[in-house]
Amino acid sequence: MPSSTPTPSPGDLPVRRIDRILAFMSLGLLVLSIACFVAIIVGTWSGMKQADYGTGLWPIVSAIVYIAPIVAFLLLVTVLIMTFIRKARVGRDR
Repeated sequence: MPSSTPTPSPGDLPVRRIDRILAFMSLGLLVLSIACFVAIIVGTWSGMKQADYGTGLWPIVSAIVYIAPIVAFLLLVTVLIMTFIRKARVGRDR
């Protein structure tokens, strides 16, 4: 009876949970950054001239637009480095 989980071939490395978590965190941060960017554009476009963008949640929204893409990029680089190291160890052991 065949199993429901696919078995990796001998040359493939299984995807670890931490790799998946870091990749989805990176994607989530990028989506959050885009949503915050759109919120700023819509807020400005809708005529919020009297609203103060220095109070409330606006400073946090503005900071997310600048910081989240950088953190997402660093998470992706971390996943790549971890994958390269793991592949090098497997290649060295063979």
